[in-house]
Amino acid sequence: MKKHIPRIRLLPELGDDAVVARDGVAICFFLPHSHKEVAHAIWRALETYRRSIPPEALPWYVSNDGDYLPLDEKGWEQTRYTLLERPWGSAWIVQLEEDCSQVGGYNFEYVGRWLNDPEGLNRQGSATGVLFTLPTEYMVEHGPGHVRALALELARELPFSFGYASLALIAPQGRWFAARGAVEPLLWRYLGLDVYKLMETGACIGSQARGAYWLTFLGQPLLGQVGGEEGLRSKLAFPQVSVQPLEGERVLLTLGEWPKLLDTQKGETGPEYRALARVLEPYLYEERYDWFPRLPPAENSLRRWIRRLCQ
Repeated sequence: MKKHIPRIRLLPELGDDAVVARDGVAICFFLPHSHKEVAHAIWRALETYRRSIPPEALPWYVSNDGDYLPLDEKGWEQTRYTLLERPWGSAWIVQLEEDCSQVGGYNFEYVGRWLNDPEGLNRQGSATGVLFTLPTEYMVEHGPGHVRALALELARELPFSFGYASLALIAPQGRWFAARGAVEPLLWRYLGLDVYKLMETGACIGSQARGAYWLTFLGQPLLGQVGGEEGLRSKLAFPQVSVQPLEGERVLLTLGEWPKLLDTQKGETGPEYRALARVLEPYLYEERYDWFPRLPPAENSLRRWIRRLCQ
């Protein structure tokens, strides 16, 4: 399987030759909880992620002013303060990266929210979001079982409603948009390739689902809405699919040993992915803004892509 994962390096359509998106693995969770309720769990998950990646893989952080600063002892103090000690705000944002000049494979993104804040800065239906990325080379070297174990360890810390791990276009803060002309054909060819904008999705996903993925994590209320653990087993009766119960009325669905790209040019249909997508379809969220690259017809292009596996 590993030999079929393409090497992707996208450059901006205008400007220099810095990579704005690359292939990798995204591990993402959405939590229908305010930042202060989950801050310590997020910190523990970040520490788990750091222990699992090479030392010095995250040498940079993004300051409140948008500048890249070294993630030295002072930088970690600032990160810890933002996550655990800052007492006020409608959003708590942390971004750690491998490379300050272009997109690298190791990244951490967190957007904590004050849900139902009295000033109404976070609309109804928002959620706290956290995302960890790995370069594809990490999965090839360590194997998909290792990546699955890491995703499980991260999940145990987090009171998620929905989460996933998938092959993805890695690009913090949606930097892939600078190469959107190249992104469009990639995403419609490889239906198993994820693209994300954590802040925008967290503003509206609430406790709904985002789609069907190689690893799909379901918590409450989603798990109950789709029929619970036994209901999922009956609806996803494929030999390559496992349904693993987790503590706290949650499950992990694994759709095979390796993640699939679902290459439409090779006729890869992914029946297990499509079956899960149809189960989740009534509970898929709606983005408020169409940040997706626009393919004809332009209307609802993001909605069409989110539902790409539901047919």
